[in-house]
Amino acid sequence: MNKIKFTTKLYTRLFWSLVLIPILTIIIIFILISLEKLGEMPTFKELENPDNNLASEIYSDDGVLIGNLFWDNRSYANYNEIPKNVLDALIATEDIRFHTHSGIDARGLGRVLVYSILMGKQSSGGGSTITQQLAKNLFPRDTTTYNSSLGRKVHLGVSKFKEWVTAVKLERNYTKDEIIVMYLNTVPFGGIIYGIKSAAKTYFNIPPDSLRIEQSALLVGLLRAPTYYSPLRNPERSKLRRNVVLNQMNKYDFITNAEFDSLSILPIELNYKIQDHNVGLATYFREYLRLTLNKSKPNRKNYYSVRDYRNDSIEWLTNPMYGWCKKNKKPDGSDHDLYRDGLKIYTTIDSRMQKYAEEALVEHLSTELQNNFNVEQENNPNAPYYEELSSEELKDIIDLAIRRTERYRRLRRRGVKMDSIKAIFNSPVEMTVFTWEGDIDTIMTPLDSLIYYKNYLRAGFISVDPHNGFVKAYVGGPNFKHFKYDHVTQGKRQVGSTIKPFLYTLAMQEGYSPCHKVPNIPSTFILGDTTWTPKNSGPTTRDGQMVTLKWGLSKSVNYISAWLIKQFNPVSVIDVMRKMGVKSKIAAVPSIFLGTSDISLSEMTSAYSTFSNKGVHSEPVFVTRIEDKNGNILAKFTSNKNEAISAQTAFLMTKLLQSVVLSGSGGSIRWKYELYNEIGGKTGTTQNQSDGWFMGVTPNLVSGVWVGGEDRSIHFKGLRQGGGHNMALPIFGLYMQKVYKDSTLSVTQEDKFDEPINFSINLDCEKYEENQTNQESFDSEFF
Repeated sequence: MNKIKFTTKLYTRLFWSLVLIPILTIIIIFILISLEKLGEMPTFKELENPDNNLASEIYSDDGVLIGNLFWDNRSYANYNEIPKNVLDALIATEDIRFHTHSGIDARGLGRVLVYSILMGKQSSGGGSTITQQLAKNLFPRDTTTYNSSLGRKVHLGVSKFKEWVTAVKLERNYTKDEIIVMYLNTVPFGGIIYGIKSAAKTYFNIPPDSLRIEQSALLVGLLRAPTYYSPLRNPERSKLRRNVVLNQMNKYDFITNAEFDSLSILPIELNYKIQDHNVGLATYFREYLRLTLNKSKPNRKNYYSVRDYRNDSIEWLTNPMYGWCKKNKKPDGSDHDLYRDGLKIYTTIDSRMQKYAEEALVEHLSTELQNNFNVEQENNPNAPYYEELSSEELKDIIDLAIRRTERYRRLRRRGVKMDSIKAIFNSPVEMTVFTWEGDIDTIMTPLDSLIYYKNYLRAGFISVDPHNGFVKAYVGGPNFKHFKYDHVTQGKRQVGSTIKPFLYTLAMQEGYSPCHKVPNIPSTFILGDTTWTPKNSGPTTRDGQMVTLKWGLSKSVNYISAWLIKQFNPVSVIDVMRKMGVKSKIAAVPSIFLGTSDISLSEMTSAYSTFSNKGVHSEPVFVTRIEDKNGNILAKFTSNKNEAISAQTAFLMTKLLQSVVLSGSGGSIRWKYELYNEIGGKTGTTQNQSDGWFMGVTPNLVSGVWVGGEDRSIHFKGLRQGGGHNMALPIFGLYMQKVYKDSTLSVTQEDKFDEPINFSINLDCEKYEENQTNQESFDSEFF
């Protein structure tokens, strides 16, 4: 057997083989990667426009970020929004040679090679640069799994090589500032929190440019392992990691020794605000935007009601915001995605007014009103439903409520039989339920929880700038997390006497004046082979006398409204309402003035705004513009306007509505809320006090309030508690108090309704009428 002779020549060949084979292998791997033989690589277009899920941001009219729409809570921060201490902390901890390498740090790789591979020790730092980490974040690794250890190692090695190539390409296409900004906008900070902007908002409730050094160090420390170093779950571990980052900043002279000593002993102080669709400012409004912008083109087969299909089809054709994401395509032909495209949606909402509206609604509902309702229901066997309901009627109502729940629909889709469904609804389970003092954990059957929630009174509130239709405040209910139904745009309820001003508007338009006198006597209508004589809700001090229209509206007297409807006709009233923005179905019957038609709060408020805008109706505007993630304007929105009534008629109506506040059912605005400026209004109460309304009109702000139970059979027993003056008006009063106290707003108590040029109609009807308030009090409430 021949022996191998270890000559100098052989040693030389072996040496060069050991040197060249790895080099050639690496070259071959890079060639194969470039040719995409080892998997796809990002194209130049993808490098220029990396696919990134960015949350859409919703801004108020005064520039406040009021919410995000996202799958991943990722908001984009520009370079000038990121403070230097964040950049310093990141570079000191993750990649100190970031500004000198070209995507791959040879010294870092050498350190990893020597320590981890040759010496078998843990390296003092990773070998991946910020650019390599960005490459991995933007273009994630192939997730194919391998059974063998060798296969996994080869796969990992190829992935690393691909990240190197991508990192070098990123360095060629972007500046260092752009790379570090992209990195900070893509990295996860725990859960669904992505990017420095979302992290600063979630953990500290501040914008990124307000982050202090120790806060920046904490957030950068999270990047290694967001859950392991979470300041919520592991505060001590998080503090240690924060101090490691501070030590690195000190080591590389980003902070002084004195700064390190003082900052490292500080406790972790969070202002954790979970970024959730259920919490925050304007939750109902944000949901309205989400649903409206994402609407699909109406398809007849998806509609039970022909009228609903027709109305939505008209919206699709005439409302630019309705289905905007589907009607307007991106350059590649795809739909806009609210959850991934990073759109910026600029709304008409004023964050201050929105806050005041939410506070006013909660303050009124959670204290006196709900407490009074609970007391009234104590001896009611059907609570919270009307106590005179029969057992069969009550059973039917509860069965219908069960069928409307998502739990019931899920069970039916799974084919569960009714007996089993009833058993499930009667089986106690652990749950968290709403109270005005905060959520509580309890054990309750689903049926009991359903009835439990029925006990809570609901409300809706909207406030509009009458001159441009801008919606300044929007509150769809008491708590979006627990009560999803929106009583501003989604819900429609009977409007009661808030419909009467439209009848009076027609009278003013046809030449009547507020001082015109009519008989305060019953009117009878012949309806086929029967007759109908509407009654007042109670006696007045002027039954059988001649009274002014001004007095009739201020006291909401049905006799006067009946007399007016006889002079005109229901169709004429509906025509006026249509011009003023009411789109809901209204029956053309003599009883129209009792307000039995179901109309949304947003429609009513929009119509009333015509009075403050000299007879010009402005369609409500919710969004002013939408921009893409780079700030390019994609759409602008303005109000559609039409001259609904004359300026003189509108001015006369503001005077008539002011008389409701001066001497009618809206008087508590003055004596309780001490608002003595020019304010008009109208209360409304429907049959059995199922609905309480108040419409408030000022020169520069018009607001609407609705309060009631979830079902019409949930209500107060009498007018004193259940009238619009007690149920709804207080929310308006509290809201306007807060608005007027805020000197930063343009709405003031000095605002006046503009009198038309050459106006000469006498408005001083009978001076003694203004002194009747104490005698007639709130008997003017109606059914």
